[in-house]
Amino acid sequence: MLIPFSPRRAGRRLMGAAFLAVPSTLAFCAAYADPVAAPGDKEDSIVVTASPLSNDPDAYATSVDKVNKDQILQHGGANLADALRDVPGVTGTGFAAGASRPVIRGFDASRVRLLENGVGSFDVSDIGPDHGVPIDPLAAQSIEVVRGAATLRYGSQAIGGVVNAINNRVPLNRVEKPLSGDLTGSYGINGDLGEGSGQIDAGTDNIAIHADGFRRDVGSYAIPGGTQPNSFFHGDGYSLGGSAFMGEKSRVGAAFVHSDARYGIPSDVTFIDMKQNKALFGSSVAIDKGPLETLNVDMGYANYTHSEKDPDLGTLSTFNDHEWDVRAESLFGAFGPFSQAAAGLQAQNRHFAAGGEGGDYLFPTTSKSLAGFGFAESKLADRLNLQLGVRIESVKIAGTPASNTPTALSFTPISGSLGLVFAASDALKLGLTLTSAARAPGQTELFARGPHDGPGTFETGDPNLKLERANSVEGTLRFKTATFRFEGSAWAAKFTNFIYGRLTGRTCDDEGTCVDDSSLALKELLYEQRDATFWGLEGKSTIGLATTKSGVLGLDLTADYVRATLQGGTNVPRIPPYHVGGGPTWQSEALDVGVRVTYAGEQDKPGPTETPTKGFVTLDSHIAVRPFKANRGLELLIVGSNLTNEVRRNATSINKDDVVLPGRDVRFIVRAAF
Repeated sequence: MLIPFSPRRAGRRLMGAAFLAVPSTLAFCAAYADPVAAPGDKEDSIVVTASPLSNDPDAYATSVDKVNKDQILQHGGANLADALRDVPGVTGTGFAAGASRPVIRGFDASRVRLLENGVGSFDVSDIGPDHGVPIDPLAAQSIEVVRGAATLRYGSQAIGGVVNAINNRVPLNRVEKPLSGDLTGSYGINGDLGEGSGQIDAGTDNIAIHADGFRRDVGSYAIPGGTQPNSFFHGDGYSLGGSAFMGEKSRVGAAFVHSDARYGIPSDVTFIDMKQNKALFGSSVAIDKGPLETLNVDMGYANYTHSEKDPDLGTLSTFNDHEWDVRAESLFGAFGPFSQAAAGLQAQNRHFAAGGEGGDYLFPTTSKSLAGFGFAESKLADRLNLQLGVRIESVKIAGTPASNTPTALSFTPISGSLGLVFAASDALKLGLTLTSAARAPGQTELFARGPHDGPGTFETGDPNLKLERANSVEGTLRFKTATFRFEGSAWAAKFTNFIYGRLTGRTCDDEGTCVDDSSLALKELLYEQRDATFWGLEGKSTIGLATTKSGVLGLDLTADYVRATLQGGTNVPRIPPYHVGGGPTWQSEALDVGVRVTYAGEQDKPGPTETPTKGFVTLDSHIAVRPFKANRGLELLIVGSNLTNEVRRNATSINKDDVVLPGRDVRFIVRAAF
């Protein structure tokens, strides 16, 4: 009997054949392994985001993390949140394939600063969850996460943490050889994904040139039992930059970056057409006069626009954003009681305007800030370091609230932190951080005044909002031996005048007429202030199970938990549930294999008017083969996501009752480095 060919059946068979091999491969590796060594890192865990004084993550009192290029490819996705999905304490808003902003410890939007090489992302993703971030993971070489109060270096909008996409668009170092780069191509069965990216670095002893580009096309993704309507994504981008080097420590460089994206809103019929042009500048000048060693200046300017379109009605809204950001830092060596220090200035300017229906939601606004900040470290004893930081900021925001009276507001956030790092032994390091960080209200929180069709809300800001302040404490523990690594943190933050969007339970029409039932199209959302308490736990561990001459067998484990309540005991809305995950890995020159199982717990403590979210289990796996001994730069990967095809909903998403996360996917990737 002839059986008709079915692409879906063939894909399932291919997936099954590939991933049945994973457990047997790990078992084979374990059978021939000796339990004497630790898992190895493919690259150094250098983190540049947390502080200008050190790039060693073990030197910080706060929690830091990094995702490298291999992990970015394995995780897939068109947004930063997807690339960070296995980092403890980090989730995403999950609104759409093209719009999922990272959520750190339950904080999102105006509390998480998104950066590219330390300069702002320059977009409107903080204005609405349906708005994407024009930083595609395909263009990043690594992504760094700093949890907690990263405000001191990057501004009051980073009170919850920082996500920084690192690439070489403005080259930081001389090239190691005249020409190098890599090319990557992928195909995925879910949504018929096709994507590719490439980058080239070239130059001479004193000149470095970088160019990169990417494209991603994927249709509406499959979910258990069907397809999530209008969940497609199409995006592309490119950049060209260069740097000139003077002496051993000085450089100056610039780059031009262009990004395009077109993606559907799965809880609606509309789609977003987004474009951004960005100019970047970076310099480092060796001073070496007294304690003053180096002056670094980084700046960027971007012109961003997106249109929200209906397939039948055309353009409904436009959102335009023009921003620039300049940060200058002076680095100092030892002087007085300090072993090293840094001082800096930062200036930011943002002009936002919307047209069409978007003009009813938020009238034009202008935001300006000027800040001074400083860091210092002091060695209190052989094994005890003190870390200090302070930031004073002047913020001015002008807009028009629902009263139709143009309003200009000024705020002066003042923040400070004190950290202690104690090296109890070569293996054990303990950290303690005390922080008092202030945040000025964002433009949406102050001036929103109408319907926002993307999330389906009618929002009203409050121009009388006060400064938000978080007094927080965090303890960290890092323990590393030849065969075992653990990093964990316990933290708590007490907010005064916490700003949040409260869904009232009422619904409204486009004109603002609201009723006490669900009969109208838009949910009423009011921006309010109330004291709040957040606390949580995070941990990750890598265990070296065994080693052979050819590779290392290990076990990775992660977990996180967040609890957040408003004064009076009400739950803060859209808080992620706890997560527990992990699995075995095999790493060698020729073969990498990994299996990961993650459980997202039930969110049974939703905010007012929200529904509970069921827990779910996700099974992921990957196989990476580098078949040619003479050229390990050629790599073939098979990556599986949600292999059990679980129904998954995101508790942090405002549209999670209408949108299911992607079902089973298998991607085939070819990567060549030269």
